[in-house]
Amino acid sequence: MNKRIKWVSLSVAIIVLIAVVLVAALPQQQIANASVDNGYAGKKAKYVFFFIGDGMAMPQVNAAEIFKGTLESDNKMHKGKLAFTVFPYQGMQTTQSNNTFITESAAAGTALATGHKTNNDILGMDETKTVKFKTMAELAKEKGMKVGIVSNVSIDHATPGAFYAHEPTRKNYYEIGLALANSGFDYFAGGGLLAPTGPKRDKTSIFDIAKNNGYKVVNTQAEFTNLSKQDGKVFAVAEELAAEAAMPYDIDSSSGQVTLADLTRKGIELLDNSQGFFLMVEGGKIDWSCHANDAATTVRDVLAFDNAISEALKFYAKHPNETLIVVTGDHETGGMSIGFAGTEYETFFSKIDNQNLSFEEFDKRIKAYRNLVGEQNGNLNDWLPILADNFGLTDLTDYDKSRLKSALAASMVDPKKRGKDPASYLLYGPYEPFSVTVTHILNQKAGIGWTTYAHTGVAVPVFAQGVGGDLFQGYYDNTDIAKKIMNIMGVKPQ
Repeated sequence: MNKRIKWVSLSVAIIVLIAVVLVAALPQQQIANASVDNGYAGKKAKYVFFFIGDGMAMPQVNAAEIFKGTLESDNKMHKGKLAFTVFPYQGMQTTQSNNTFITESAAAGTALATGHKTNNDILGMDETKTVKFKTMAELAKEKGMKVGIVSNVSIDHATPGAFYAHEPTRKNYYEIGLALANSGFDYFAGGGLLAPTGPKRDKTSIFDIAKNNGYKVVNTQAEFTNLSKQDGKVFAVAEELAAEAAMPYDIDSSSGQVTLADLTRKGIELLDNSQGFFLMVEGGKIDWSCHANDAATTVRDVLAFDNAISEALKFYAKHPNETLIVVTGDHETGGMSIGFAGTEYETFFSKIDNQNLSFEEFDKRIKAYRNLVGEQNGNLNDWLPILADNFGLTDLTDYDKSRLKSALAASMVDPKKRGKDPASYLLYGPYEPFSVTVTHILNQKAGIGWTTYAHTGVAVPVFAQGVGGDLFQGYYDNTDIAKKIMNIMGVKPQ
């Protein structure tokens, strides 16, 4: 009996050893992909929503929840859940591009739209700039579904462009606009175009080409409100635009201006049909405010993005067995953190609620002041009432004031005369020195830190609800998100 037990134990040990050797012999990529399942054999989703918060990872999501909780309750430990953070299926995605661990939006957008990696700056093509990748939006259109693309930045920017354009560089704005006008997609809405008549302003307007291709182009609030299915294909540009043909930050928007939620709601109205639809909605200005290290502007844009997702949830409530909603970011921006050395284990998010305009609007005031007083006459005392009114900064220390004085002096120099000093970049990045220093001081007092004016390479959360949603659990690459959505939608990844 003892011999038999010893023999069984020895056999088991040998089997385990063989298994270990076999696993060790497998290619590393095969091991890495062993737990990633993109296959789907269930019911296909008829309605697919893909929400992308540009620059949004866990820090931005968590900060928005803490900020929302601060607004909702006097209990400083109350965290306000977002519409998408309570989704039943959640995972994490890696974001590296083909040539760097820190991606930019064109490469990340290409991965999310097509399921393929590419180099930074390339849009919808491979790294050799010779192969064009089919996007999930194009495949959905070929299947007979209606397709919508929405963004609150210019609609020819990298993330929206990744769903319909194929260019060797994301900077080919006119060519990206041509791809939009020739796409045949049913609904474009949000920001405008960065180069509608080309870089030299000598080409046929993209808006005219779109009209000739059957699009109804609207750019007023009244026209947008009155859109109906009878209008056919639509290209709707928000009436109020800010810098770079983008919609204003939510913190700067006036009452009655069209919002990302409005664009989403109208998109659902126009796209709903018996063959189903695919709708991509980007919260693009989350990224821009994170580049500038402006936390108050960031969290308010995350909340505006969340409001757009709530519109999809209203539709989902009517079609729960036919709808898939996926929410993620393309990368993290700014190296945002909840925690700062000066506040240790405390946070004071009520402080950023005192900010009532974005860095972009504050920059305009700095420029006007510079033009008024001249380069040598900047005085911090002129700004102290403004900092109190617009940022709630009434508790400035001597150290704070010394930083602000140095930054104000730097901002008094005309931008065209400023050199490229590495030390200055570490302090202010490419932004207005006084503006970014003001938001840094406010953020730090709230317990929020930043590490960069660019992107970071951290993993990004994925949230899903509806048909096939369980496929998004786990830890996988950003290209897997595209493959999962395509399979659930019933189109074959190319």
